[in-house]
Amino acid sequence: MEVRECARWTRAKLGRCGPALDLLTARFDRHTYAPHAHAEYTVGVTVGGLEAIAYRGGRIVSGPGSIVVLEPGEIHTGGPAASEGYAYQALYAAPDLLTDGTRGGALPHFREPVLDDPALAAALRAAHTDLARCPDPLEAESRLPWLLTALAHRHSTARAAGDPVPGAGRVARAVRDRLADELHAPPSLAALAADLGLSRYQLLRAFRTTMGIPPYAWLAQYRVTRARALLESGLRPAEVAGLVGFADQAHLTRWFRRVLGVTPAAYRNSVQDRG
Repeated sequence: MEVRECARWTRAKLGRCGPALDLLTARFDRHTYAPHAHAEYTVGVTVGGLEAIAYRGGRIVSGPGSIVVLEPGEIHTGGPAASEGYAYQALYAAPDLLTDGTRGGALPHFREPVLDDPALAAALRAAHTDLARCPDPLEAESRLPWLLTALAHRHSTARAAGDPVPGAGRVARAVRDRLADELHAPPSLAALAADLGLSRYQLLRAFRTTMGIPPYAWLAQYRVTRARALLESGLRPAEVAGLVGFADQAHLTRWFRRVLGVTPAAYRNSVQDRG
């Protein structure tokens, strides 16, 4: 029988000068990890097959769509629970990424390591896939801490910090203006939050409440708007990408299709044809 095993690591930075967070995409048919522990929270989503994990003196099994949370310092193993093997996506998050939005900054404790939350599992998978493909610092900082805080709110013993953010509209506008002014090298959300006297979670909550989307998505759409004008002037997509702050043409194309439903080249050609 053919053995199909692979493991690919990617590192995403949370902001240009912020800490890094490791992402793992793996499939194992036979491999079993030796007993070990991590300094971070391990947050994984099983995407295929069944995984068996020795954890806290017992044995847990996760299947497709399950979220698995292993706490820092907890010894565990992992391996296939059935002959077809298993596949999963995992991220390794420093504890403070889960405490930002909890009351008193309490360290989350997860009584149950295997969680059934399809919506959150899908959101974690989507963020993992996108950031493994293109680890944009602002996108990573906008998406991952928000999802990890949601994980702590929904499934841990930590209580959510539910107080409203004073002046949410003012906060959102200040963040929007800074991102627009510095679209080629946007500041980190942690730096923006510090300037405004807020936590990163409070800043994200204020921005999402006011704008309806997270900061990275707002900035990407703003860049697309700027790109449209440059494409209409006759510039090629490869030139435009760097001028509006996208990492490369592929990044521009991904967001252009999301916002407008067509590639930059197709948009440029259609505008020129109408002229």
